[in-house]
Amino acid sequence: MFNPRRKDITKKYTNGEVTVVWKPKLCIHSTVCYTGLPEVFDPDKRPWVIPEASTTEKIVDQVKECPSGALSYYMNAETEQEVSAPAEISSAPAPEVTFEVLPNGPMLVRGFITVKDREGNELQKGPVTAFCRCGATKNKPYCDGAHSRIGFKG
Repeated sequence: MFNPRRKDITKKYTNGEVTVVWKPKLCIHSTVCYTGLPEVFDPDKRPWVIPEASTTEKIVDQVKECPSGALSYYMNAETEQEVSAPAEISSAPAPEVTFEVLPNGPMLVRGFITVKDREGNELQKGPVTAFCRCGATKNKPYCDGAHSRIGFKG
């Protein structure tokens, strides 16, 4: 569950080919990871991510299903290549932003967005942001999994 005093930590787990990145502060405890690929994602073990237990392709496919963006990945070979910013701004259309209301859970916004707080501070979010619909989160406006604890229906 969300703890505002918890540090914004990042954990990385690799099988040599792919690295799974976990940001626990973003996790909404949807269980999608360990119900979809339990041999890799096992919350009862330490470490809880065991990337050697499956293929890179299956891991990547499962990480892409994470509704909160707490799990992400990168291919290790790609990190060795230097990536530079484009010389000019592209005229390509902006990526699509979609909204999805999860039954009895948060509203997911898929895409890169800007969230503005009461003081006018802007925060860049993406690729997936989970917004609370139940009102019980301790991390407003973001979901912290409280909907499961309070039995939210909607």
